[in-house]
Amino acid sequence: MLRGLLKLPQVRGGVHPVGHKDRSAALHILDLPLPERLYLPLRQHAGADAIPVVKVGDKVLKGQMVAVAPSEISAPVHASSSGRVVEIAEIMAPHPSGLKSTAIVIETDGEDRWIDTGVSGDPYDEEPLTLANRVANAGIVGMGGAIFPAAVKLKQGTRHEIKTVLVNGSECEPFLTCDDRLMREKAEEIVEGARLIRHILRAYKAVIAIEDNKPEAIAAMRAAAEPYGMVEVEAVPSMYPMGSAKQLIQEITGREVPAGARSTSVGVLVHNVGTVYAIQQALTYGRPLVSRIVTVAGGAINRPRNVNALVGTPVQHLIDACGGLNGDPAKLVLGGPMMGMPLPSTQVPTIKGATGVLALAKHEVPRSEASPCIRCASCVEACPMGLLPLEMAARSRADDFEGADDYGLRDCILCGSCAYVCPSHIPLVQYFQYAKGEQDAKRTAAKKMDYTVELSLAKQARIEAEKAAKAAEKAAKKAAKKKPVTATKPAETEAIKSPSEEESV
Repeated sequence: MLRGLLKLPQVRGGVHPVGHKDRSAALHILDLPLPERLYLPLRQHAGADAIPVVKVGDKVLKGQMVAVAPSEISAPVHASSSGRVVEIAEIMAPHPSGLKSTAIVIETDGEDRWIDTGVSGDPYDEEPLTLANRVANAGIVGMGGAIFPAAVKLKQGTRHEIKTVLVNGSECEPFLTCDDRLMREKAEEIVEGARLIRHILRAYKAVIAIEDNKPEAIAAMRAAAEPYGMVEVEAVPSMYPMGSAKQLIQEITGREVPAGARSTSVGVLVHNVGTVYAIQQALTYGRPLVSRIVTVAGGAINRPRNVNALVGTPVQHLIDACGGLNGDPAKLVLGGPMMGMPLPSTQVPTIKGATGVLALAKHEVPRSEASPCIRCASCVEACPMGLLPLEMAARSRADDFEGADDYGLRDCILCGSCAYVCPSHIPLVQYFQYAKGEQDAKRTAAKKMDYTVELSLAKQARIEAEKAAKAAEKAAKKAAKKKPVTATKPAETEAIKSPSEEESV
């Protein structure tokens, strides 16, 4: 309360990059024509690859599951349109490495015919766990780019007390307007999705947080939420990275998520507006996640706008629908310019976590030549997590990963605010990504070693148990052999015979 009265900033650090949102935000969402082929990567989520359940030559309907999730932190894949499976092969992945990944290739038949979902009845009559499992089967992942399975979050409601469902509509990345347009055009569905999530989590209330540079979206959401007392719409200051979960929680609730902890530790669960819309579609109509809204923008795009793209549609198809390119782009990006990743080609497919496709002109790409640090501390002031980016970078560059961890590397959210303000153009985030990757690799190797030791100990224990069982069996057989040679029968015979012998005598 004191913070509010004094009008002190709730969130530390942050930057205010130029928005570049006007052109794409001004137009309605465009439904794309069907592409000839859809390329469905088996990994569009945080976990392991999904496992195909179709084969080449199979006919599929829109919404039909074509690959199942091998674990809870994975997600199934569904056909984005009706057609025929023509190939299950490796394609170029939407990843800066340009490496290949396995995908199911569907040749569309032009009918775009849905499978019978068989969904009827009121979802509010169903148990929360049943609804969470339906979200899992729909293959819904975090649509803000996190690609973490949404059902895993929903099931946390059974283990934690969730007071507030926080719907993230801040969309603070420059160029991106997909969430803005979705809130303007699908406000009632998003509010209904927030109510369903609140029902699943038994939360006290739902808050939809929107940056104050989106007045049309705020008005549309407030009108849609008005009939429901437990759904609130809050405007938050426009600042990057307001869309980060920890920053948004702090802004809305005034509570800071402790270092190394999750948002559930302060009774809050955050979902992106796109995820909430997908959950509403799945629970109300039984529709799995087969499409999403993507912002196609950047100085090299002729007509920037938002498109409704089927998952698996080649990126080039999206660009063509927006008038194509007006020249060679200086950089292709999947996602936003701050946290997105470079695209190796426009032939890669659209995936579930693709918020945007940016074809940036030369003047929109930051200078890449770095110069020595001048110790200005701009990065420290910009860091929303209160870290010392320069110290972390110095240790990461020297492969001193433990030293970088000591300076809070694990708490770094890779938002790029530090690199954005650095006057020396030092690629700070690249150092952090490198160090985090190395640390993850070490942790994975340690887990594998622990697992190997565990298997070895289990094998040793099994061998010892088998030895003990054989010894016991051998002892039992030996004891059984001794039993027939009992002294009682001869004695009894002798005892029986003795009287007769005595009588004969």
